[in-house]
Amino acid sequence: MIQIANLNKGYAHQNILSNVSFTIHKGEKLGLVGRNGHGKTTLFRMLAGLETPDTGTVQFPKGYKIAYLKQEMNFKHKTVLDEVLSALPKDDVKEAWKAEKILFGLDFTADMVADSPNILSGGWMNRVNLAKVLISDADMLLLDEPTNHLDIITIHWLTKFLQEWRKELILITHDRNFMDLVVNHTMAIHRRQIRKIFGTTQKIYDQIVQEEEIHEKTRINDEKEKARIGDFIRKFRAKARLAGMVQSRIKSLEKKDNRAKLENIEDLDFQFNFKGFDTRNMFTVDNLSFGYEKDNILINNLDFEVSKGDKIAIIGKNGKGKSTLLRLLCQQLTPTEGDIKMHPQLIPGYYGQVAEQELNGMHTVEEEIASVLPSGNRGQARSIAGAMLFEGHMALKKCDVLSGGEKARVLLGKLIATPTHCLFLDEPSNHLDMQSVDSLIEALDYFDGAVVFVTHNEMVLHALATKLIVFDGAQPFVFSGTYQEFLEDKGFMEEEPTRPKKEKPTNKLSKEEKKELQKQKNAFQSSLKPLKDEIEKLEEKIQVEEDRVKDIQTLLVEASANSEGAKIASLSKELNALNITIEEDFELFTVKHEELSEKMASSPFNN
Repeated sequence: MIQIANLNKGYAHQNILSNVSFTIHKGEKLGLVGRNGHGKTTLFRMLAGLETPDTGTVQFPKGYKIAYLKQEMNFKHKTVLDEVLSALPKDDVKEAWKAEKILFGLDFTADMVADSPNILSGGWMNRVNLAKVLISDADMLLLDEPTNHLDIITIHWLTKFLQEWRKELILITHDRNFMDLVVNHTMAIHRRQIRKIFGTTQKIYDQIVQEEEIHEKTRINDEKEKARIGDFIRKFRAKARLAGMVQSRIKSLEKKDNRAKLENIEDLDFQFNFKGFDTRNMFTVDNLSFGYEKDNILINNLDFEVSKGDKIAIIGKNGKGKSTLLRLLCQQLTPTEGDIKMHPQLIPGYYGQVAEQELNGMHTVEEEIASVLPSGNRGQARSIAGAMLFEGHMALKKCDVLSGGEKARVLLGKLIATPTHCLFLDEPSNHLDMQSVDSLIEALDYFDGAVVFVTHNEMVLHALATKLIVFDGAQPFVFSGTYQEFLEDKGFMEEEPTRPKKEKPTNKLSKEEKKELQKQKNAFQSSLKPLKDEIEKLEEKIQVEEDRVKDIQTLLVEASANSEGAKIASLSKELNALNITIEEDFELFTVKHEELSEKMASSPFNN
């Protein structure tokens, strides 16, 4: 068990984590959520021993090994394969197949594996670091945005790898769908505190909303009660015969907790600026072909139409031409063949992957947004900056000191400052936290024009896409339907690597041998039944306990609204006890599930 107790950390008079305590049990896979800048990476660095807390303790079992996915590139070996092999435990140095399996899963080719890691692009260097973490056989993985620079197919491979991971891990990602598929617990950094639950991101955010609703209703009722008691004291303080009642109420007032009003936490709240467009068709793509080299055609004979209201997602593996297609549509590149027939009145808006490099580093946020407004309207720029969470003096920050997430918000601010008919977006959710991604999805959903976008975030795809352009196989093709319909009807051709066919057994079993084999299989299955029953009962017990947690939270809201202090205290006590019980039950569930998996894996009848 890992124990974190009374942890405090701050920088430059700003407290980031305040009196944080939590435990991590064997087999727990934790999703760590929270807004950008609220301390997720700081907590990772303290767990990895790269930073020390101001106060508090971080305790691991003796010999416990942590592998932390860092962004720094410090490669010392001649080839990618050798670099990844260097992360293997010394006892496994000859197990090159493990490194190859992970590298091929991360979409490296045989040629790339033999290349120097230092000649790779930044995205592929990140994959080398990820491969080193995955192969390290650590007791805990600390993964900070592991899906950055990965395409959907590789993300699916990584999802499966982490689902099968038997030890502990903590995951930071802006991709809620990926997180919910991988983790069994979620931990949120919120108001410098940490909350940890058994369940998904939605469950913990729902709990936070309920807790804060209870807090605010209780605070308002307390304020009303204090005012009522105060009025009584002032009215009857001078009356001798009521002195006892007055003193009683003074003591009651002194015992009342002073609940502070919760500080308002702003979310992105914006809409894209749609300019009226009378006709339905915005542009048509006819027989589009393009290649940077004559013998490497990325796009061949592609046809599709974009109409008002379309939300078209461009998906597929990296390096196949998704961003290239977007740049062709924005007329930043010229087709080799074919036409893109734009409506003459169409006003496009473009958000590119490297657009942040186009920001003027010496401009303030306000000045950068004003640069795209008519006559540089500073008042309107300041208003847009506020909507992008650059309020007050924050709008005067220079662009060259902004974080990746802040630069992304400036770019969005510039985009919404300009009236458009059609948005072309290349990975718009990169660098945004989960709350900001939610706001982006809402803004795109309400946009009356067309949206053509590249993304690997499946939550965005499920929420928005009405049509797909799929880069899968030799050439891209159009799929007229939602992302879920695509997965059900077609799926990705390149997702499953080809496997050699199993050889048919040359020796057939006799009837007696088959009968004996079946008898052994039945006996093995019977031996597993008590353990399976125990796991099923634990699962049912956890579900009952979680249902009771929901009931208690509802009752707490009602009790708070009715100022029932004793009931609030009783329910809160029961809720705390239930949360502890759920954690203990889940730890036992994990142990039993691992025991079952090991028995099945070691048996000749596990297929």
